[in-house]
Amino acid sequence: MRDRPAVSLAVSLEAGQWGDVTRTEALAASVLAAAAQDLAQHEAQPFPEDPPEVSLVLADDAMMAEINNQWRDQPKPTNVLSFPACVLAPGGQPGPMLGDIILARETIEREAIELNKPVDEHVSHLIVHGFLHLFGYDHNENKDAEQMETIETRILISLGLSDPYGDTEPV
Repeated sequence: MRDRPAVSLAVSLEAGQWGDVTRTEALAASVLAAAAQDLAQHEAQPFPEDPPEVSLVLADDAMMAEINNQWRDQPKPTNVLSFPACVLAPGGQPGPMLGDIILARETIEREAIELNKPVDEHVSHLIVHGFLHLFGYDHNENKDAEQMETIETRILISLGLSDPYGDTEPV
């Protein structure tokens, strides 16, 4: 039996200028490992013996706008979308497939500039954010947003990254 929870990662470059995809894959793998460890340790999140799979889709704004329009009736790009393979409540046992996390390169680059952060730091935050959605965390209600943001911040700090929310109100 493993002493650390694990996640299997499949990366797919679908659109956009992502540069060295193996570098992005390595970043995502380390971020997901930290996130899984945090959830297991601090949130008592169970993990199956065989690592569940996360699919990371690297997209551009045009592709993201199409997906966002199709699934959320919002015909514009967004930074990250998550699609759980199965509905999962926080603390529930995941199956073999967690789901998909889709990232939009141009939006992420624009936001990183606006936030005065390195792109990799913003990508890391969005992967954590998307990963938590796969486990049933959400930010529709203030209480839920506070919980999700607390977990995100804790994971990012464990990776040596800054608090993405600082003194802002939960979204």
